[in-house]
Amino acid sequence: MDSVVKNADMTLGPALFVIWLCMLFGGNGVAMKFSYTGLGPFTAAGIRFSLAAALLILWARYKKIPLQLDREQWRLILVQCGLFVIQVAGFHLGLDNTTASHGALVANVLPFMVLILAHFFIPGDTITLKKAAGILLGFIGVVVLFFDEPDLNGDLRTGDLMVLTAVVSWSISAVYVKRIIDRFNTVQVTLYPMITGIPFLFLAGFVWDTAMVTRISPTVVKAVVYQGAVTAAFGFVAWNTMLKRFGATALHSFVFIVPLAGVSFGVMFLDEPLTPHLLTAIACIVAGIMVVNLKRRKKTPVVPPHRPPFN
Repeated sequence: MDSVVKNADMTLGPALFVIWLCMLFGGNGVAMKFSYTGLGPFTAAGIRFSLAAALLILWARYKKIPLQLDREQWRLILVQCGLFVIQVAGFHLGLDNTTASHGALVANVLPFMVLILAHFFIPGDTITLKKAAGILLGFIGVVVLFFDEPDLNGDLRTGDLMVLTAVVSWSISAVYVKRIIDRFNTVQVTLYPMITGIPFLFLAGFVWDTAMVTRISPTVVKAVVYQGAVTAAFGFVAWNTMLKRFGATALHSFVFIVPLAGVSFGVMFLDEPLTPHLLTAIACIVAGIMVVNLKRRKKTPVVPPHRPPFN
């Protein structure tokens, strides 16, 4: 069994690598928006996770990581599969109706939702005064987004609510995985929800996407490769490698970079407006993440190690 007690000290090189990883995760929402220029939301999700699953299988074979599940493991993982489909559908439909900036900020309410659920379902992981302050700041940031002027047409607010629904499902999934993770390796618990969810995503694309494929351009291909290969596959391997070496506390001290990168990329590449409400939401959510995560030493975060932030 791996120990999280003897973690290496994070030097400048690894710290810069983790910052780069968080920036990659922050760019995922922008890549999703670009993929929608040629693919329906459900179709894009199905292709993305097909690519990611294939790469994870190759990685598991290369590292000789066992993938077979017994009957009890299948019973447990099927619950995770259902939550995964809700989560992915909510993110992709939500981002099809809102901006990448809003999506990145709403998605990064995840750590706060997990803290709340862990208080009730993870023994010994109670909400402290510091956690409560961080949670409050995070949710103030999301509330501010719903008063952003571009939301007056109602479309962005609908998209934000869809992303928030996905975050709720993701939070339930994170706590559920925390309770069952000792019965799986991290590749199994990441791969099987993808494999079982892919047919549902393509079926939903056939039924609900206005058009599954409208055009295949270099931009669409690069966007899908970025989501599937860079964040979902490479991101998983790289994050897990750093996690085993340095521990969850050190890594999650950097997660405030994800919403900052997500908003910055949305403004730079999609010409999204940088409104006062958006700046206020960034400040609240980043401050909340930092309050919760910085200088924590006794406990590791309950976000499961297999899932990098906003991936």
